Parts: sequence; C-alpha cells; structure tokens
Amino acid sequence: MAYPRLPLLAPNGAVATSQPLAAAAGLAVLRRGGNAVDAALATAITLTVVQPPSNDIGGDLFAIVWDGERLHGLNAAGRSPAGLTREVVLAATGRQAAQPAGALGGAQARGPAMPPRGWLPVTVPGAPAGWRDLHDRFGSLPFADLFTDAVGYAEHGHPVSAGTAATWARAVAGHAGLHGEEYAEFDRVFTVGGRAPRPGERWCNPDAARALRRIAETGAADFYTGEIAAALDAHAARTGGLLTGDDLARHTSTWVDPVGVSYRGHEVWELPPPGQGIAALLALNILDGTDLAGRTVEERVHRQVEAMKLGFADAHAHVADPDRAPSPTAALLDLGYAAARRRLVTDSAGDPVAGEPERGGTVYLCTADAGGMMVSLIQSTYLAFGSYVVLPGYGFALQNRGLGFRLDPDHPNVVGPAKRPFHTIIPGFLTRDGAPVGPFGVMGGHMQPQGHVQFVSAALDADGDPQAALDAPRWYWHTGRTLLVEPELAAEPGLVGRLRARGHEVAVTAERAAFGYGQAIFRSPSGGYVAGSEPRVDGAAVGY
Repeated sequence: MAYPRLPLLAPNGAVATSQPLAAAAGLAVLRRGGNAVDAALATAITLTVVQPPSNDIGGDLFAIVWDGERLHGLNAAGRSPAGLTREVVLAATGRQAAQPAGALGGAQARGPAMPPRGWLPVTVPGAPAGWRDLHDRFGSLPFADLFTDAVGYAEHGHPVSAGTAATWARAVAGHAGLHGEEYAEFDRVFTVGGRAPRPGERWCNPDAARALRRIAETGAADFYTGEIAAALDAHAARTGGLLTGDDLARHTSTWVDPVGVSYRGHEVWELPPPGQGIAALLALNILDGTDLAGRTVEERVHRQVEAMKLGFADAHAHVADPDRAPSPTAALLDLGYAAARRRLVTDSAGDPVAGEPERGGTVYLCTADAGGMMVSLIQSTYLAFGSYVVLPGYGFALQNRGLGFRLDPDHPNVVGPAKRPFHTIIPGFLTRDGAPVGPFGVMGGHMQPQGHVQFVSAALDADGDPQAALDAPRWYWHTGRTLLVEPELAAEPGLVGRLRARGHEVAVTAERAAFGYGQAIFRSPSGGYVAGSEPRVDGAAVGY
C-alpha cells in the first residue's frame, strides 16, 4: 500500500505547478521580494521552455487574481485572423455540409469540424500580452527580471522531465504524418534528429531565448507590432497562413469579473465565457442540492457524472465569444434553472441535451505570497504543440485554438473573423463568505471542468486538504455513456458493476493523462499556506 502524499505547509508563500524547474523559478522570485503575480509570471514564462508540448509563447492565458481585497479576472485569449471565415475553412478542407449542433464530444460536435493542425486553426497568441497586462496592473519587480530562468534554460539547456518527455514523444509521432512548408521548422526546433528528447536528456532552444528577450525588453510590444510580429506576418504569407501583422497589432486582453456559485458554504469562481468554466459551475449548482456526503461512492460518481453531462450540454450550446454572441451566463447560473436541470438526473445514465435558459495541451499554476495575494493561472497552445506551426528563428509553436470553433452556421460559436473561440482552459478559485480560500485548477482539455468538480467535491464534501483532493481517484466522461475510471476508483468493491447496472459503459484505464493534472494552494487557518501538486505528473508544490 502506497503512503499518502502529504501537503506542503509554507509560512510565507507557495508555488505549485506541473514542472519542478518552473515552480523553483516562481519560488526564487518570491524569495527576492516579488509578489504572487511576479511569481506566477516567472513560473508561466519558464513553463514555455521546460514544458513546451503543453504550452508555449504562441499560446493563450487566463488568470484569476486575489489582490488582498477582491478577485480580478484576465482573459488573455487571442482572436481569429480577419481573413478566417466559414467559407474559407470549407473551401480549404473540401467540406460542404454544416456541422450539426447538439451532438457533444470533447471540444467539438460530430460532423464536419475545424482542422486540428496547420494554419487554419491558428489564432492570435495572447500569452505575451497577458504576461505584460498582469504585470502592469499587479507586478512589483521589473518585468524583464521575470524572464531570467526561462531565458537561461532556453539558452543553456535543461534535463527534460519524464512526464514531459512522454507527452513530447506522442506529439512527435503525431507530427510525422504532416507534410508542408508550414510544418518544416518543427523538426529542427523540437526534435533531436527526428525524435523527442528522452527523460533526463538535456535540451535547449536558443531561438526561444531570443524571442523571450525581445518580449522582456519591449514589454511584449515586439510580439505584436515589432520584429516578431513582422516575422509572423512574413512566415504566414510565405506558407499559406491567414495571420497578419494587422491581426497581431489589434490584439487586446480583457479584464473581466469572475463568475461564481455557492457550494457547501463556499463560493466557487471561474472566468466567464468564452471559457468552459461555466460547465463546472452548472454541474456544481446541480450537485449543491444533493447530499453527496451521505451517499455511497457509486452514487456520488453517478450524480457527478450526470450533472457534468448537463453542464457540458449547456456550455457547448451557449458559450461563444461574448463580444459577438453574448452567452446567457446569469440565466444559466440561476438557481431555478439549476433546480430544473437537477430534476433530469435520475438513477440511470442519461444522454444530455442542452436546456434553454431564460435570457436577458495545457499547464496550470498557482501562487501565493506573504501579503495574501494569490493567483490562479493557466496557459496553453492546445493539444500538443498546438498547430505544429513553428516560427523560424524564434523557436515557438503557435496555438490551434481555432479548433474550438463550430462550422454550424446557426451556432453562436461558428467560425468567423476576429472572434475568440470556445476555450477549454479555465483557472479556478475558492472563497468562503467573501474571504479567500485559494486557487486551484486541473488541466486537460475536456477534463478540466470535470476535474474542477471532482477537486471541489473532494475538498469540501470529504474535507480534504489540497493534496488529498488532488490524490483522490478520478473519472472522465467524454461522450455518449462511456465513462473512464482510474484503477484506484475501480478498486472500490462492486463499484464498476453497479455503475454498469445504471447504464454507464465503464472502462478502467491506467492512462493517467486522461484524468488531468492539477495544482492547488489554500490559506491555512493558523497562518501561511497548504499546497498540493498533481501526483500523476512531474509537478511540485514549493514554498518558504
């Protein structure tokens, strides 16, 4: 029997993320007087170098910040190129039919969908501007100082961690079947003679060091209106991309108010659309009317899965770029609407459909400092290495977030110019009676809202500390009635059989990546912090 992992206890500050070198970079910033935002940025920037299959300079970022008095949200997602239209996508892919709405599965419905790789799904990278905007509002150390470890690891190399190496190997295998000039730079930058770096093998990316220096020295201006922007414009024009210098120059981040629901005497906070955090809030609203603590493991799992299905059905039907098709967020989170949806949860597995409310490849990190500031931050290029399009001379991959668009012309999230697509990456935050408890997040595409629901339940229904809540075995629902469960969950006597009797098509898998990777930091009632890091990957919670 394995001994349970113990949480980190830190009197002054803490950092938790999915790669130990990045966590150490954030801790170093805290120790030299930086605040939680400074530490979060140093961690996030370093993650682009030490965990590149999951996030890169060419990705997006979302964050929730507790400034000591209240929560702030930052949507640093990029928009689609001005030249991207549904007609362009259909012509380029040879598709004729519209994508039907209503059939769910992962981030897309069945039927014709956005292509996953190449230039068509590329949207403007928002992460560099997000770093700058967070720093401009909350940072205390000089912006350029937060790039030190990232630039050093990019220029001089670092040993690749085991979990990152495994993801990298799968991504390199996926790239092998892609041909075209837009994919050529990937091999040069991200492979070692055509293969992925092995665990412990030293890897460096001097081109990324060059890009990071330019971002650091110009406050990210170079990325959107300077040397890097010009290089992106030229590379797209040369290799068939729609992204232009004008698209980059028009990019802006958006400060937003987080949205929340009550659950077991706490408030659970997510960012509003176009992120899928609302799916987690919808599920928690349904579950808050059910006494999970008094139920068997099988009953708890069943209720959580069915609530999550309904949450996803509504999110996929209604979430889109709020600037172009406002989502009915308040109506979706209305308690009366939750009660109506709760009545759809029966003792058998269901096939969810969206309701009609009344209208009016990812990394996660969290940080906390001695002054009480706390940060929940997530960034990603989506899938692994995003689009596989790498900018020559600058060593980073561009995201493929356009994959989140629909091709159904009647859907609010239909692909179009200068739009933000449905987004999978979501940071979370817990408060109680308006006071901060702490940041949390679980990365992993379609798993993320499910991970949030399971983490919150494990922390609040089972009174778990952050590490215990992350250690708890998980389930994952993707589509239909198929339900994946971890071996530790399947070990509960009779659980799998009883779930199958309810109509769930249960499969047991030891493939840990399916169940997401999380981090969390809570304030300790006695002062300081209690932190946990994902046991399924190379993460670390560190503090002082």
